[in-house]
Amino acid sequence: MMAGLERALPILRLGHPLWICSVRPFFLFASLGAIVFIGLWAAFLLFDLPLPAVPGGHNAWHAHELIFGMAIAAIAGFTLTVIPEFTSSELFSRAAWRRLAGLWLLGRLGFWSSGMLGAPALAVAGLAHLGFIGGLLFLFAPRIWRDPERLHAAFLWTLGALFLCCAGFYAAALLGGNPIRWLHAALGALMILIVVALSRISMRVVNAAIREHYKDRPGGAPVEYRARPPRRNLLIFCIALYTLAELAAPGSRLSGWLALAASAAVLNLMNDWHFGPALFRRMPFILYCVYVLMGAGYGVMGLALVLGQGFFTAGLHLLTAGAMGLAIFNVLCIAGRQHCGLTLSSAGWMPWGVALVILGALLRSATAFPALPASWLYGLAALSWAAAFLVYAWHMVPVFLRPRADGAADCDGVQSNSPFAKPSRPKPAANG
Repeated sequence: MMAGLERALPILRLGHPLWICSVRPFFLFASLGAIVFIGLWAAFLLFDLPLPAVPGGHNAWHAHELIFGMAIAAIAGFTLTVIPEFTSSELFSRAAWRRLAGLWLLGRLGFWSSGMLGAPALAVAGLAHLGFIGGLLFLFAPRIWRDPERLHAAFLWTLGALFLCCAGFYAAALLGGNPIRWLHAALGALMILIVVALSRISMRVVNAAIREHYKDRPGGAPVEYRARPPRRNLLIFCIALYTLAELAAPGSRLSGWLALAASAAVLNLMNDWHFGPALFRRMPFILYCVYVLMGAGYGVMGLALVLGQGFFTAGLHLLTAGAMGLAIFNVLCIAGRQHCGLTLSSAGWMPWGVALVILGALLRSATAFPALPASWLYGLAALSWAAAFLVYAWHMVPVFLRPRADGAADCDGVQSNSPFAKPSRPKPAANG
């Protein structure tokens, strides 16, 4: 059957450039998905165009597609590429990530058709999503566990939490319960995963920027950035506490106080970033903005719950459209370009995309305040946020569909002083 599909659709062949590195198919899914999902959502809000009927209603569809559609695709592309790097092992096979790509597409098909086809389609969607996340765990666990210190085990725990949240969502949907609270819990797991991933990325990107900033100074850089585990672990603990409290008792004042604690923990972690003027170089500052939006999101949500006010969704969208959206955009740019043989210095459009993501998040958060023109803000927020990923897709989708031009191995980082540069490794097998 697969051979027949490959003959009909050459893009499915493992020899096609799309499959030479895992960032290619999954970053393509993430960027195009962001445009489609937000475009459909904006059309629903502004013009009352129908969305796919799913359990939990339109809000469930919107949150589900951003978390288990766009975000999980970006996570897969990133982790499938960096876990072999972190564990000094060979890349996973092309066939493995093609199978995962098939599960991602099946998940979209099953979930979107669940309103028409009922429980069977919903069960297919649930199995596809659980198979996707479980497949990542199956691939990563042996390599991470072989490390005596298990330095990267946090990836397993956070993916395991996403697996449980996904299972909870589909169990609630099939049994007629409230599935949306599981999406809120999945958002908490995503925030933890962002903290875990950003600590790895920032150690390389930020110190490279510091060295570049002080390259002409005698003696080199006087400071070095360190992502200190105690501050990171405190933030992870606070986010986990808030997420569990909100899952057990949504909207409670206890959740509010814990959200404020998470906000304070973000501010505490940000102290590590105050290393002088090098912070305001392009890449460190863009990564820093992820934490700014995360801290603001938890702070606004906490105040809304403690004070009993109605602006909770403002904080929620600072987390989703803001921190999550910006973190994903950054990963798509950094890992996507580096592992396709391109440098970040040649991406002059990246700051514009970052600005559009932040603007979209701020405009969407502002709709929580009744005195402001919500319909205009909805439209401008969706246009701004989707435009950022449209800019990315315009520049990067053609890159994903053609061979590398730099002569390096298929999934290696660019051979330069880039923070992601690394020695060549064996190419991934075409099967297995």
